[in-house]
Parts: sequence; structure tokens; C-alpha cells
Amino acid sequence: MDILYLILVLLVVTRVFAELAERARLPAIVGELVAGVALGFLLQRSSDAWSVLWSACQSETYTSLVSLGMFFLMLLAGIRMEPLEFARTSKSAALVALGGMIIPVGAGFALGLAVLPESPFKLVQSLFLGTALAVTAVPVTVRIFMDLGQLETRVAKTVIAAALWDDLLSLFLLALLLAAIGEGFSGSFQSGAALLLLGKAVLFFAVTIPVGFLVFPLIGRYLRHLHFPEVDFSMLLIAALAYAVFAEMMGLHFILGAFLAGMFFHPKVVDADVYQRVEQQMSGITRGFLAPIFFVSVGLHLDFSAISQVPGFVAVLILIAIASKLIGSGFPAYWVGLSKRESLMVGIGMSGRGAVELIVAGVALEAGLFLQPYPTPVIVESLFSAIVIMALVTTVLTPIFLHRLASS
Repeated sequence: MDILYLILVLLVVTRVFAELAERARLPAIVGELVAGVALGFLLQRSSDAWSVLWSACQSETYTSLVSLGMFFLMLLAGIRMEPLEFARTSKSAALVALGGMIIPVGAGFALGLAVLPESPFKLVQSLFLGTALAVTAVPVTVRIFMDLGQLETRVAKTVIAAALWDDLLSLFLLALLLAAIGEGFSGSFQSGAALLLLGKAVLFFAVTIPVGFLVFPLIGRYLRHLHFPEVDFSMLLIAALAYAVFAEMMGLHFILGAFLAGMFFHPKVVDADVYQRVEQQMSGITRGFLAPIFFVSVGLHLDFSAISQVPGFVAVLILIAIASKLIGSGFPAYWVGLSKRESLMVGIGMSGRGAVELIVAGVALEAGLFLQPYPTPVIVESLFSAIVIMALVTTVLTPIFLHRLASS
């Protein structure tokens, strides 16, 4: 099968690039991202010579594997956090999340108003630009702190809690913008859509949190009476998949469900040796197989066209993407009690975009947001490419800067 050929090539190339990155004293994730860029560039330029690989990269099977990589990354991150501890961190992360949302949205909206041509779609395109800048790639952030061995630190927990809320709000805004496109900007419809989405989000947490606190311990207590192989691992996957499916049904991203389910699987729910064994199994599958495939996909999506068409806009977008998170998240982190170094790490940790950004941009692309007005101006045509470049650059720079700060 073509997909097996693709997986073989991806794993070999990512392992080589990850080892080179480690030898250069850089996080392995940087090597995996660079591997994706190199493969993407090669396949785009020589798609005829590598037709099997190229077609496999465009397949639904590969897209599903990438989504599975996101799912396992978030599930593994949730397993390594207890819900009550995460809730305590979320209180201090609320201000970080708020600043990390408001400043990028405002900066992106202002940039859109300043550079995009006048049209009936200018307002929604500018709002989309702000929404895109507000995203933080939670799976990328999780992997970075895993590689640094700092997933249990206050900085990591603050970043992940704030990033989850920012992504939740960003996807909420995106849903409203798409509703506005589809309904011709009807104000009453937007209000109704906002209330509906808010109600679904409240329902999701109202169901999943009590189930996690009350039902998960009961299931964990009776797992020892089941005898089929790897029962603990299977039950965890069933719970995580159920949470992820429920999140999708409520209009939220499935990574939220996977993360939340993982948090309720901890040593107080199951025996310590069971927890350790399942965590090791999950880590092997994730970090050794699915995570590299996921990170390669970020590089494979790179489109260089915006660099030649609107280089100034791309440069400004990248600078605003980094500065808005540093200011919006770094200063609030300092105000809630983190040191200057820790606050800088929070601001940088919130700057990576990655695949979540690609999802947001891809949804907007399918909705035709980058095709209006007609004939489409060059800068509007280049929006998707510029956002992808910004996502990749920030995702590559984030682990490099965090690695330097963590080792200093």
C-alpha cells in the first residue's frame, strides 16, 4: 500500500533529522519540522518522480494519521496532569489566556484593516486574521515541554492551560465567522449562532467533568475483574475517543476531549503500576510513531508563494504573531507571580501555531474566504500561504528559544 511506503519514508527521514537536531543541541521536534519542509519542497518540485509519495501525502488516510497524532499527543499530555492540579493552574492561566487572545486578535484585525482592499468581506477577513494569530498549537507546545522534561513545571502547565482556552475561543470565533459568511452577515443569525455554540461548550464541560470525577474511578475500580489483554489501555482509549467524539458533536475540537479524558486517568483512579505501564505504552506509540508523522505534516503544507508575492506582509505577520503573544501572554504571566524568565518562556511557549493553525486556515479556505472579492487581489490570494508560513516559522522558533531559556 502507498501509505505504508509513505510511513516508512517519513519515519526514516524524521529519525535522521531528529538525531541531527539533537547533535546540534536543538530539540528533536525542530528536526522533524525541518524534515517536513524538506520533504514537502522535494515532493512539490518533483511530484512526477515521486508520484506514489505525493499521492499518499494527499490521501485521506494520511490526513487521518495526522489527526491521530494530534489525538495521542493531547491524550498523553492529559495523562501526565491531574485535573485538580490543572484546575489550580488554570486560575493563574486565565489572565495569560485572556491577554494571549485579546492582543493577537486586536493586532491581526488592525493589520487586516490596514492592508486588505476594501470589499464587503474586508471586516470578516480582518477578523479571521486576528483569529489566526490568537491560535496556539497545543500539541506542539506539549511536545516541546516533553522534550525539555518540563511538562510538570508551572510554566508548562500555565502555557498548556492558557493555550487550550485560547484555541477554544479561536475555534468559537472561527465558527461565528463562517456562519457570517454563509448567512450574508446577518446580525441576528450571528447572535443566535454565538448563543448556540456557547450552550454546546457549557454542555460539553457539564457532562465530561462530572463523568470524569465520578465514573472514571468506578471504572478503574472494576478493571481488575476484566481479563482480556491490555484492558487498561483499551478502556483509556475508549474513554478518550468518546470524549473526542462528544467534543466534535458539540462543535469543539477533538483535541479538547482527548486532553480532558487523559487528565482523569491518574494514579488515584488506577493502581500506580497500571498507570506507569499505560503511560509508557502511550509514550512509545506517540513519540515513536504518531508524533513524528504529525509534525512532518506541518512542513508538508508549506507554500512559498506568499514570500515572492507579498514578502513585506509575510514579515510583518510573523513579527506581529510573535510580539502579540509575548506581550499578551508574557506580561500577564509576570503579573500572576512568575519570574521574568518564566514569563518570557510563557510568552514564547504561546507563540507556536502549528497544525491547529493549518486547520483554521484550511477551514476558511474551503469556505471561500480567500476568494473574495472577485477578481481576487494578490494580497487576499496570498493570505492562506502567508498564514501557513507564519505557522511554520513560529513553530520552528518556539522550541529553539525555549530550549535556550530552559538550559540557561
